[in-house]
Amino acid sequence: MEQSSTELMLKGYGLTTAEFTYHMPDYTHVLNTYVWQDYDLAPDHAKLFEFIEFWQRELDGPLHSVRFTHRKMIGPGQWRNVKGILTLH
Repeated sequence: MEQSSTELMLKGYGLTTAEFTYHMPDYTHVLNTYVWQDYDLAPDHAKLFEFIEFWQRELDGPLHSVRFTHRKMIGPGQWRNVKGILTLH
């Protein structure tokens, strides 16, 4: 069963965004970009490296460079349960 993004963030996952710059397969002197996002654990970034391996194994456009950033959205200490809502007029 796939976990929700909130469950992943509570387990320490953060949003990893990567920009892939690659050579076009038919025009090797032309560069193109692709943006990828997924929830991943720092500092290992297993999902990012798994995607890079998939790219190198399955896709024709050779990679030129990869830039990425990682941001933890929330942590276990930042989560709190709201028990009620107060509305002011």
